[in-house]
Amino acid sequence: MSSGLWLPVAHPDFFAQVAPWFMALPHCKTLGLELVTAGRGKVTLKLPFKDALIGNPETRVLHGGVVTSLIDTASGISLYTLLDQPEAAATLDLRIDYLRPAKPDLPLYCTAECYRLTESIAFMRATAYQADPDKPVAHSVSTFARMASTKESA
Repeated sequence: MSSGLWLPVAHPDFFAQVAPWFMALPHCKTLGLELVTAGRGKVTLKLPFKDALIGNPETRVLHGGVVTSLIDTASGISLYTLLDQPEAAATLDLRIDYLRPAKPDLPLYCTAECYRLTESIAFMRATAYQADPDKPVAHSVSTFARMASTKESA
């Protein structure tokens, strides 16, 4: 991955190193998550539909835990579009409003934004959708704890 692909992020060289690491995490690989876009404070991930991710065999709707994983991962990665060095971060609070079931056989996307960054907390919002971001499957708000000795504020 070339850092030129991530010019909108705060520190392209750093993000070019950390993005593949995220996508190689076991749960990301198992779900098949793909990084679609990254900008300053914002990312979009894609979750391709797979039968193994179905929660209800009769309706073929994705399992809610899969949607939660997509949202939580996208939210976490959005923080790293603003950083210039590694730091640990952990989800403190994640609230998801499920608005409609995801349609079978279609990919699910999540656009997440880190809209406020303090010395110790990152604030995120995210939308999961399929073909149209204006018809969301779910909305979320979350907070992440930042755990680094040197922190950047925005």
